[in-house]
Amino acid sequence: MIALGVVVPAHDEEDLLADCLAGLRDAAAAVADRARVRLLVVADACADRTAELARAHGVAVVPLAARNVGRARAAGVSALPGADWLATTDADSVVPPDWLAAQLDARDRGADAWVGTVEVVDWTGVPGAVPARYRAAYEADHHLGDRHRHVHGASLGVAAPAYRAVGGFPPRETGEDVALVERLDRAGLRVVRDRRHPVATSARTEGRAPEGFAAHLLGLARHVVRAAPGTTTVSSRPVLDREDDGPAARIS
Repeated sequence: MIALGVVVPAHDEEDLLADCLAGLRDAAAAVADRARVRLLVVADACADRTAELARAHGVAVVPLAARNVGRARAAGVSALPGADWLATTDADSVVPPDWLAAQLDARDRGADAWVGTVEVVDWTGVPGAVPARYRAAYEADHHLGDRHRHVHGASLGVAAPAYRAVGGFPPRETGEDVALVERLDRAGLRVVRDRRHPVATSARTEGRAPEGFAAHLLGLARHVVRAAPGTTTVSSRPVLDREDDGPAARIS
């Protein structure tokens, strides 16, 4: 039985954290016969009840005052020195019940890392044309089958030796997840990209990391223009038509 650690960076997430932790508990229960799972919340520069809420749910908390998601993820990993496999998600996201099982299956097949996808379930408050534009861009690589070009800190796992070998998460305010996966790729490690177990994430446009997923959605919203009262059309200005290594492809 392996030791599996799950890191959740959180900055003022008391409104959404409970659902995140509930999803992680279900995912942990699904692999209880295969792994000892430890959940950990990194409460980074929180002014709300994020830390208290995590503890009330029986989850360990690492306090931090960096206001930096790269440092937060790295601090969480450092607090799990005995873990064989490290997974990370975001506090505004809910993992599916088979999320950890999929990662362990990949590990059993020799993977050094596992990169999943996300999906937005609730588009409340987002301009009507944005969901279709988002899905069209996100699924542009569907011809790759289960493989994909996206990287999300909300759905990521890595073997502890591989993580240490490439230097872990860099101390970036955003893009720390993309940088880690790029390091793994450059090192020739086996990175499995799997779209079959999407993590449900929020459609908020005021995020916690600059230029992160929320900023990506906000950028799409800004390209929706009002043609007339009561109608919505999408600007013809191209969005998200970049190469695979661009920020649109590797949005975190």
